Amino acid sequence: MTDLSGKTALVTGSVQGIGLAIAEALAGAGARIAVHGLAGDAQIHEACTRLRRSGAPEAEFFEGDLRAPDQIDRMMDAVAAWGGADILVNNAGIQQTGPLAEMPREVWDATIAINLSAPFHTMKAALPIMAERGYGRVINIASVQGIIASKEKSPYVAAKHGLVGLSQVAGLEYAAAGDRAKGGVTVNCICPGWTDTAIIAPQVRERAEVLGCDRETAIADLLKEKQPSLRMSDPSEIAALALWLCSPIAHNLTATAIPIDGGWTAQ
Repeated sequence: MTDLSGKTALVTGSVQGIGLAIAEALAGAGARIAVHGLAGDAQIHEACTRLRRSGAPEAEFFEGDLRAPDQIDRMMDAVAAWGGADILVNNAGIQQTGPLAEMPREVWDATIAINLSAPFHTMKAALPIMAERGYGRVINIASVQGIIASKEKSPYVAAKHGLVGLSQVAGLEYAAAGDRAKGGVTVNCICPGWTDTAIIAPQVRERAEVLGCDRETAIADLLKEKQPSLRMSDPSEIAALALWLCSPIAHNLTATAIPIDGGWTAQ
């Protein structure tokens, strides 16, 4: 089992969904968790308490609007003062669907800022420190939409394709940092297909309205269209891969985009 005792992990968007599941997995391995996300005091308290109960020796919330580079810099400085991120999981993301010609400019700007530019800023701050220590893990939560494309998702697809490319560049630049014993520094993307999280809720509602059906029937119709396994992933399954990537044994797995998509991108 992966032992992350003495390590600190910053997980963006970790108050719910995939981010919280990853934070729980890392906490269970003994990591301190720097929590981040858009949430009120009650949800923040609940997430931090949950992570401590999962095994994190410490779980503290770090504030930062990912649309604002200055706020990201302040967040990264605060995490550095707390001990610095040995593990960085860029999970926070937004998505709004619609035809390219009708996509509001502000949606494009926000989607690119949160899904692509924010990981650039966090990685720029964290990777040099990881290289000095000889161990570091950056895990960027991309999407199958970072490998292929779908209609009516222009900002999201552009951002996720960019995130895959950015991660490959960073993986190459830091591939020789550290050694096998320390674990080295790796940068990888996980590319989930249909996963049971809040981000898919608008698409499920839209499909249910079109078909005049319930949620489960709408989900089944969406899966039939794209995902050959006909099964959604659970956030905990994404988290299990993220945890394994943090192990020293994964020192030579870098600059990759790993799909968890039931065969979607193999078609």
